Amino acid sequence: MRFCWKFLLLPVLAALAATPALAREGGGGSTGGGQRIEVRPYIEAAQVLSAELSPGNDTVTYTRLAAGVDTSINGRNTAGELSLRYARTIGWGKDAPDVDEITGIARVSASIIPRTLTIEAGGLATRTHFEGNGGSVLNPFSSDGDSNTLYSVYAGPSLQTHAGDVALTANYRIGYTRLEGPDGILAGPDGDPVDVFDHSTVHMATLHAGTQPGDVLPVGLGLGAGWYREDISNLDQRAQDRHVRADVTVPVSRTVALVGGVGYEDVEISSRDALFDADGNPVFDSKGRLKTDKSAPRVMAYDVEGLIWDVGVIWRPSVRTTLEAHVGRRYGATSYHGSFGWQMTRRSSVNVMVYDNVAGFGGQLNNALSSLPTSFDAVRNALTGDLNSCVGSLEQGSCLGSALGSVRSATFRGRGIAASYAVDLGRIQAGIGAGYDRRKFIAAEGTILASANGVIDENIWLAAYANLRLDRRSTLSGDIRANWLNSGFANGGDVTAWGAGLAYDRLLTDRLSATAAVRLDGITREIEEDSSYLTALLGMRYSF
Repeated sequence: MRFCWKFLLLPVLAALAATPALAREGGGGSTGGGQRIEVRPYIEAAQVLSAELSPGNDTVTYTRLAAGVDTSINGRNTAGELSLRYARTIGWGKDAPDVDEITGIARVSASIIPRTLTIEAGGLATRTHFEGNGGSVLNPFSSDGDSNTLYSVYAGPSLQTHAGDVALTANYRIGYTRLEGPDGILAGPDGDPVDVFDHSTVHMATLHAGTQPGDVLPVGLGLGAGWYREDISNLDQRAQDRHVRADVTVPVSRTVALVGGVGYEDVEISSRDALFDADGNPVFDSKGRLKTDKSAPRVMAYDVEGLIWDVGVIWRPSVRTTLEAHVGRRYGATSYHGSFGWQMTRRSSVNVMVYDNVAGFGGQLNNALSSLPTSFDAVRNALTGDLNSCVGSLEQGSCLGSALGSVRSATFRGRGIAASYAVDLGRIQAGIGAGYDRRKFIAAEGTILASANGVIDENIWLAAYANLRLDRRSTLSGDIRANWLNSGFANGGDVTAWGAGLAYDRLLTDRLSATAAVRLDGITREIEEDSSYLTALLGMRYSF
């Protein structure tokens, strides 16, 4: 069933290719009102040679056929980006199976009522590879059918209006994340099974009413409430966070303001236990995941309620620079969060974000996806067509690296920092993103997940890309990536995944181009054997 629905995208791509008014590179169609739409469909054919350098020395050859579309919308009331690609890998020989892959990323914002009611939506489909310590590696370097596909989508309305001097905002978002693959069974280095995330549904709603300093009083006042709920399929886990708070903004100077807030929060995380057989052994389903005992009572893993507060500072020396930093108490402990955005020039920017939240794997990814900008360039691996963990954009929230990391099903408190730098000089586009993510898992005592409670996984990630236009018809591009995955689970072991690639594109005609690319990827493991691959590609692309 999973194989069939993917082909439903092909008629859509064919329809886009048959729309010449919208399908020109650098051109576009207009829908009126100054709105500009660009649709750029393409088809590809490539021959790939992959040589295993370690631990073995196998060499595999395969053909890759692909069809995709890149779409951008830039208008007064609607903005968004879509990059969607379907690829069929045809192996040469019995040890090289055929594989179907769909990858894509999208983010769109559409005003139903201009400046008042907006619909936000986004989606992600990408390949990932599991490691024995529970870590996930984006952009797996092989196409042997052993990778898994990660899907995440969200949508919801956003309302902004006024009642006199009081600004009213309300947001709602529903999201869904699923991790599927040829085999859901993941064994750690010690042979014990790891409970891998399956799927989850997320609901999030916020409501806020407030005034700006000087509108009614010399200080700004606000009152807000929020609700977050994530239902994880594994063992019926549920994370729920409800809070109300009041906040104040005190101007200190033209560029500096002090902010603070106080409120009440109730955070609950619960689950059911696994199903056990007559011999007391846990029962696994056909995907290798633990079966849930639906008759078992729900067990509380985390229940924290009470006073929350934070104080901070906002610094805005210009329209191009904003710093916001907060410290306070939340989740029963000290909490830090903030952001920094600096548009150094019209063509370069630096963005930093510090975060602290409670979520599951799906909720964390959904939050990162909703933070993507509505204007970006998808960055893809020239060898596999997979997505980079960062998109090309000068805006904040352009990287997803902090949302990946561990694929364990247990909920966690996630804290970390993510930073990015991007530059667009016309002939040169480049960007780099890096970050640190720390997850402290939360699980109920007396259940099969109890051993995960309090365990910490850490992920340091790096992603960089660069595109250089050599002349009117030639482009040189490259990317590097690295993940350092440190697991606190017993016998989890540390894993370092790395990769670097270089590609040369040559425009042969206005629509036909040729590509030559080479890539080196590897994984270094503390406990198991290391592995590395060298891959080369020769291909052609026709853009409609």
